[in-house]
Amino acid sequence: MPGACEGSLACSTCHVIVTDMEYYNKLEDPTDEENDMLDLAFGLTETSRLGCQVIAKPELNGMRLALPAATRNFAVDGYVPKPH
Repeated sequence: MPGACEGSLACSTCHVIVTDMEYYNKLEDPTDEENDMLDLAFGLTETSRLGCQVIAKPELNGMRLALPAATRNFAVDGYVPKPH
């Protein structure tokens, strides 16, 4: 489930919420880079992950994900931030 950055861990637009802690615990721990991007995500929860980092495996069959009510995308429509 790549977001605006196409899975390169440069945004949080693919933020998902794992609805069941049992399935969340089956996922590999998030990397520091993923946690950094999750810090920017709207509606962060204890079971938030970036969808682009969730690898589908048979043991995750049945996992349910929720989408947050909004997303933050700082790089849309060709926007280039100006230096301060």
